[in-house]
Amino acid sequence: MDMQLDPAGDDLPLMANTSHILVKHYVLDLDVDFESQVIEGTIVLFLEDGDRFKKQNRSVEEACQSESNKGCKLGMPEPCHVPVTNAMTFSSEMEYNDCAICSKGEKDTSDKDGNHDNQEHAAGISSSKRCCDTGNHGSEEFLLVLDCCDLSVLKVEEVDVAAVPGMGKFTRSPELTVVSEELRNQIVRELVTWPANRWREQLDYYARCSQAAGCGELLFDTDTWSLQIRKTGAQTATDFPHAIRIWYKTKPEGRSVTWTSDQSGRPCVYTVGSPVNNRALFPCQEPPVAMSTWQATVRAAASFVVLMSGENSAKPTQLWEGCSSWYYYVTMPMPASTFTIAVGCWTEVKMEPCSSGDSATETPFSPPEADFRHVGVCSHMEYPCRFQNASATTQQIIPHRVFAPVCLTGACQETLLQLIPPCLSAAHSVLGTHPFSRLDVLIVPANFPSLGMASPHIMFLSQSILTGGSHLCGTRLCHEIAHAWFGLALGARDWTEEWLSEGFASHLEDVFWAAAQQLAPHEAREQQELRACLRWRRLQDEMQSSPAEMQVLRFPHVGGHSGNFS
Repeated sequence: MDMQLDPAGDDLPLMANTSHILVKHYVLDLDVDFESQVIEGTIVLFLEDGDRFKKQNRSVEEACQSESNKGCKLGMPEPCHVPVTNAMTFSSEMEYNDCAICSKGEKDTSDKDGNHDNQEHAAGISSSKRCCDTGNHGSEEFLLVLDCCDLSVLKVEEVDVAAVPGMGKFTRSPELTVVSEELRNQIVRELVTWPANRWREQLDYYARCSQAAGCGELLFDTDTWSLQIRKTGAQTATDFPHAIRIWYKTKPEGRSVTWTSDQSGRPCVYTVGSPVNNRALFPCQEPPVAMSTWQATVRAAASFVVLMSGENSAKPTQLWEGCSSWYYYVTMPMPASTFTIAVGCWTEVKMEPCSSGDSATETPFSPPEADFRHVGVCSHMEYPCRFQNASATTQQIIPHRVFAPVCLTGACQETLLQLIPPCLSAAHSVLGTHPFSRLDVLIVPANFPSLGMASPHIMFLSQSILTGGSHLCGTRLCHEIAHAWFGLALGARDWTEEWLSEGFASHLEDVFWAAAQQLAPHEAREQQELRACLRWRRLQDEMQSSPAEMQVLRFPHVGGHSGNFS
């Protein structure tokens, strides 16, 4: 299973055996140490075996088909259609995966290392031969394979969720009174399938379970690209522990995060999104079909601000003198590669208050009247969906914050801060409900390799957009806002198809920016035609300087280089 690949030239291998078992929720508990440039702590994985999620996927697929029969199409004014495609992708891919790997009598297409061919990789399939047999007839132990590299894994253990007070209500079988593997797994099965309206209680139980004591160490091994975990005697995914804790720490040279200094010379660290996604930040399942929720507690020196993909606008909690804790959570299932974190001495940028002598007030933005989508029933997997929230459908401008190094706060006040409300409102006027409830915008260090990157609830922007006037800043902001719909809420089946999300975002940045500027129709058309011409010329130049193999679309295969979108 140990493959030597060049991340700069080869496709990233997806090793996680998602066709057998899925991570439904991650609980991270981490410490950030700038002195040693290490992030260390624990991550608890709550798992669901294939027998359970196959049944759920069938019901989701049937619901999607039913909606399709009623005329549900992307272009129609339905509140559910941004998430629907992800749900359909999830169900159809997982169903295909199990047929491809687990059926008796099927030809094994894996190579000598247990890795499957390109067609199977495109569906998120990659596993060890030791775990291909998930039935009770197998004689070898089940192997949980996670995507992992550049990490020091110190210990893996099963979590005794049955020891958490109040967990008795999770057991449906009265005969399961003796604490056993079956009892613990049943508790987790019930917890991960709670209805969306109990999400707060569910997060609380996840947190309580994650703090429970261990009840036995698990055997594990690592290679270049994966972490493999097994339990003696557990021959199937159903028998494997459904709540496990991994003790680990990152390495300073790890490729998922960049340790650097901001423009004010202060230390910081942030996730770069590529070339290895988040597998060098925490062990995870990276195929885009493996969608999960998460919650994270991160501790750092009190002078640092922790920003993260999270639905809540976290505030620091002082633990002791000189140390603060930050807590974030996400209830919308997302690929683990979209998890984003940035820790630094960021300053929150706010509008300067008007002096008492100023009679002028901020002029509210009045975009074209939005085509408000009606509230209905979504067909995706269950979670607290904004598309079913009546108040969310009319929320033109979601809550947002801007963070930057102290030396760039003035530039942010002059341009960026004033552009966010009209750009958000313009996006709402075109596409309706914002998929995410809030937004943090961070001006990242100068070594950031692109103009921007979108992640759930947080956006990275380059300092370069602050110097090009409102047009450069506005168009890039609109591009990243568009990724909330195309790239995050609506995703491709595998990472080789990211160009689809980029295409939609590139088109919508012009549409949003024209609406944000309140241009007349003929002015908007002229601007869009000019930008289209410039893009065409740039594409022609790139084609002339690109090798032939880069000028054609490839068949889907192992994976890609980023789970975030720029």
